[in-house]
Amino acid sequence: MKQSTTRTTAQPGAVRKAFSSPLASVLVIAVTVLWTIPTIGLLVTSLRPKADVASSGWWEVFVHPNLGFENYHAVLFEGGFGNSAGLMPFLVNSVAIAVPATVFPLVLASMAAYALAWVRFKGSDAVFFVIFALQVVPLQMALIPLLQLFSGGAHLGSVTILPALDLRGTYAPVWLAHTAFALPLAIFLLHNFIAQLPRDLMEAAIVDGASHFKIFRSIVLPLCAPALASFAIFQFLWVWNDLLVALTFAGGTPEVAPMTARLAQMAGSTGQRWELLTAGAFLSLIIPLAVFFALQRYFVRGLLAGSVKG
Repeated sequence: MKQSTTRTTAQPGAVRKAFSSPLASVLVIAVTVLWTIPTIGLLVTSLRPKADVASSGWWEVFVHPNLGFENYHAVLFEGGFGNSAGLMPFLVNSVAIAVPATVFPLVLASMAAYALAWVRFKGSDAVFFVIFALQVVPLQMALIPLLQLFSGGAHLGSVTILPALDLRGTYAPVWLAHTAFALPLAIFLLHNFIAQLPRDLMEAAIVDGASHFKIFRSIVLPLCAPALASFAIFQFLWVWNDLLVALTFAGGTPEVAPMTARLAQMAGSTGQRWELLTAGAFLSLIIPLAVFFALQRYFVRGLLAGSVKG
């Protein structure tokens, strides 16, 4: 028994030593540099004039530096590619879609995960397994039925179960779609995290007369902040980079279409004005990078949460 315990405790130390070796550090630095080069090229290209972009590669900037922000002003406010409004309205649409579509599933999933983990009721295990099974439903298979539900309602013969929802030209269909697609995974991940919270802590709160809402708000939410932040990063990146759901439920209209829809139009315009396309593409990276770096410490804590007990 002692030998088994020694072997088990020695393995993490060996793994940690291997990943902290000089060779591992060199490999990580090399991979990081290779991974960053395309982003640097995108940034440099977006800052170069149209003539330079058309005549030479972005690496020529080290020999003949000629950079400016004219491309960003043009792509944001002057439009182009058949649109006079520029990219700014689509950028605002992306923020208006991504923030609520991240908050809604987090709020609903955290409450559902707490209820399934600590509020025992008849059939709770069956409900959890059904939610877990919903993760295997392909998103593409659910798009058309959900679109028909929004536009025509739900009917059983001549009986109307749900009337048609007139949501055209609004953000609501995109919010609802992203929330519905995110809930199964969010509930599953948060349930596993919340279920590992100390039982003594929960029982002590109940003995002190705290309600489930009080326990959830004062104990569970602060303790599962790393898990919430980790899922928030993934959900925000998924919604921000999404094109399929946006085209299906927003219709590509300028009033509600996100940046991805506009960038797809720009990319499909026979490859003209690459300097504007690269500027728009780099703009689409800024906000996700800011969100990731702002929540990075919580993200790491959320990944490591539950890996060590005691």
